[in-house]
Amino acid sequence: MVDTIYFLASCDSCRKIIKALPNTDRLHFHDIRQNPLTETEIDELATLAGSYEAIFSKKAQLYKTIGLKDRVLTEVDYKHYLSYHYTFLNRPVFVINNKIYIGNSPKNIVEVQKVLE
Repeated sequence: MVDTIYFLASCDSCRKIIKALPNTDRLHFHDIRQNPLTETEIDELATLAGSYEAIFSKKAQLYKTIGLKDRVLTEVDYKHYLSYHYTFLNRPVFVINNKIYIGNSPKNIVEVQKVLE
């Protein structure tokens, strides 16, 4: 798997994080709105993360809007919704040296910065 950042170009947090990263020229940039994730890509990310739930964003507005927060979701459900709409991916997601870094927590971003240095 090529070192990749899965992000949303219109996301202020994603843009801020990308701007602060060193050596971004070694990353493939994958805008998930312009180029939706394939089922294979979702499967690969989930395998690296250990589950579909691990890459799923429960902060997405759509999660609340369609009532998912009131349901108990299974791995099959998480996979379905990740395929259904890009907003369900907990972003940004970095895959660097076959290791996955999910989300925008300060700890996670510091780890990504160290790996890219």
